[in-house]
Amino acid sequence: MALFAVPGPFDFALSTERFRAFGVDRASVWHEGGLHRVVGGRELRIEPAPGGVDVEPLDRETEPVVRALVGLAFELEPFYAWATGDEVLRELVPSLVGFRPPLIPDPFEMLVGAITAQQVSLFSATAIRNRLIERFGAQVGVAWSFPSRERIAGASEDELFAIGLTRRKSEYVVGLARSELDLAGLAALPDDEVKAKLIALRGLGEWTADWFLARHLARPHAWPWGDLALRKAVESLYGGLDVREARARFDPFENLTAHYLLLSQRIP
Repeated sequence: MALFAVPGPFDFALSTERFRAFGVDRASVWHEGGLHRVVGGRELRIEPAPGGVDVEPLDRETEPVVRALVGLAFELEPFYAWATGDEVLRELVPSLVGFRPPLIPDPFEMLVGAITAQQVSLFSATAIRNRLIERFGAQVGVAWSFPSRERIAGASEDELFAIGLTRRKSEYVVGLARSELDLAGLAALPDDEVKAKLIALRGLGEWTADWFLARHLARPHAWPWGDLALRKAVESLYGGLDVREARARFDPFENLTAHYLLLSQRIP
């Protein structure tokens, strides 16, 4: 295995918590202390190591995936320094130091995952997404490849309905796959343009667009205010503060704040 350096502080267990919190994720499998993905038909394994993570295989194809999964896009030290000025975060952050929010490497996977999570629990969404992966993906080692956009574009809405998606979500997922939107090209656009292009597609609302900015593009000002869990966290920790009004309070670290507030509600 090859060492992939990750700037400290970095806590591998905290950073990969979400891959264990809501059940087994077939596309990002936690197995025997490591995280497994399928990249280009090969099994990728990531394990904790001094100074970063051990990776096998590490090459030009897998490195961008590793960077996303270890949250390398986020700068933690400036966030930690800023957080000391907030009476809630200064108490929460010390127990979560080293948490780097993992990103979903593929934009299509991110959006399909968001669609499956609309108006259901994350446990239910994970189970449904796993059935989608098993039906249209391929197993390599302990992980499965997430179905390609082309594979889903060739599927019927009835096939997706048969594995547990609602009729409407089946329509949304197939419609996304068959759309002409350049998903990779969204990374070059400013936040408001990304949101406008996503919301223009049927089934993709502001909640989905905000999470795309947060969990795929790692945009610092992404604030998924429509998320029920985030709303509850803000209201509980900040004495009933409205989640929309809270956005200005957390500038310029809205995205990291959202991730840390959510994690604080899952970690005792």
